[in-house]
Amino acid sequence: MSDRKPLIDRYHTFDFVNRPVIDGELDLSHGNILYLEDVSVSFDGFKALNNLSLYIEAGELRCLIGPNGAGKTTLMDVITGKTRPDSGSVFFGQTIDLLRMEEPAIAQAGICRKFQKPSVFERLTVFENLELAMKADKGVWNTLLAKINAEQKDRIDQVLETIALTALYDKQAGALSHGQKQWLEIGMLLMQEPKVMLVDEPVAGMTHQEIDRTAELLVSLKGEHSVIVVEHDMEFVRSIANKVTVLHEGSVLTEGNMDEVQNDPRVIQVYLGD
Repeated sequence: MSDRKPLIDRYHTFDFVNRPVIDGELDLSHGNILYLEDVSVSFDGFKALNNLSLYIEAGELRCLIGPNGAGKTTLMDVITGKTRPDSGSVFFGQTIDLLRMEEPAIAQAGICRKFQKPSVFERLTVFENLELAMKADKGVWNTLLAKINAEQKDRIDQVLETIALTALYDKQAGALSHGQKQWLEIGMLLMQEPKVMLVDEPVAGMTHQEIDRTAELLVSLKGEHSVIVVEHDMEFVRSIANKVTVLHEGSVLTEGNMDEVQNDPRVIQVYLGD
C-alpha cells in the first residue's frame, strides 16, 4: 500500500518542473526509496508491464523472480530511464520524479544497474577499473591529469576488500575468473556511491564457491544500499532474500519470504511447478 499523496496533490506540493536533483534532496522520510505505481508499458500491443505497483524500502535487498516475459527486464528499464512507461508514476524517494529525468541523470542521482554479462575493461588492472569508475568529474583534463588522493585511495582499498579482490588489485581484469569479473563490476558500481543497485542474474555461469561468495557480497551491501536482484536460481534467492516479489504477465503476482512464495498455489502454477 502506498504512503504517498495522490498524484495531483503531490504536484501541488512539489515543483518538479525543471527541478534539478540536488545532493541530499532524496526524501526517505516514509521509509521507501522507490515507488512504482500503476505502471504500464506496451510493445506492439504486448503489455510488458500491466498496471504494476511496487515499493522498495531504503536499505533492503529485494529479489524479483518470474517466468520469461514476466516483465523483470522492462521493470529495470523503467527504473533506469531506458524505457518510458505509457502510464503510471515512478518516484525516487518522496520527491524525485524519475519519469522527468534522462538515463545519465538517474545514474548520477544514485540508481545504478549491473547487467548479466560483466562489462569491465579487460586490459586494465582491477585497481584501474575501480579508479576509472570513481564518482568524480570525468572531464577530459581531469581524466588525463588527475591523480587520486589519499581519501580516494582509501575508498578503492575499501571496495577491494568488500569484493574480495584485494590480493588481485594489480591483475589485469581480463585474467580474472567469471565470478571475479562479476564482483569487480559490482565494485565499479560501488565506486559510484549508489543508493539503489539493480543486479541482473549475478550468479549465471558461476561455480558453487563463487555463488556462495556472491551471496555474501550482496547481503553485505544491504542497509547502506538498496539492492534489487533479478535471478532464476531459486536456491540462491533463498540464501539472500528476506522478501521476494513474483512477477507474472507484467504485474506483481505475490510478495513474501521464500517459503510463502514457493507455497503459493498461484506461483506453483505459473512459475515454480511441482
